[in-house]
Amino acid sequence: MGPDEFDRLVAEAYARIPARFRRRLCNLALVVEQEPSAEQLVQAGTRRGATLLGLYQGRPLTERSVFESFRMPDRITIFQGPHERLARDLAHLRKLVEDTVWHEVAHYFGMDEPRVRAAERRRRPRRAG
Repeated sequence: MGPDEFDRLVAEAYARIPARFRRRLCNLALVVEQEPSAEQLVQAGTRRGATLLGLYQGRPLTERSVFESFRMPDRITIFQGPHERLARDLAHLRKLVEDTVWHEVAHYFGMDEPRVRAAERRRRPRRAG
């Protein structure tokens, strides 16, 4: 998939975030990169041989003060290559991207990794059977 097409998937995933959350996303850059760098892998605590689908870099909303002066935007990076390697088809790729955008936005709102994972489990539809 070309970069423009993948960017479109990320924009669509962002648009599916409920408006009540999107309105609170301020001073945030959402970017796409092909692969995570070695530095990003280390920063995220990624174990050897693993990769990242996305990365939030910044100061979570819950840790900010109204008295803070101007600061550079927080950043959510979505990595195209790892998504494409994991996806079984276009529908699965779309779902992976949506889940990753939600995951990183949850970090922006101050959720740590265990809380994000618990929220993801609640968000997933239950399977019949």
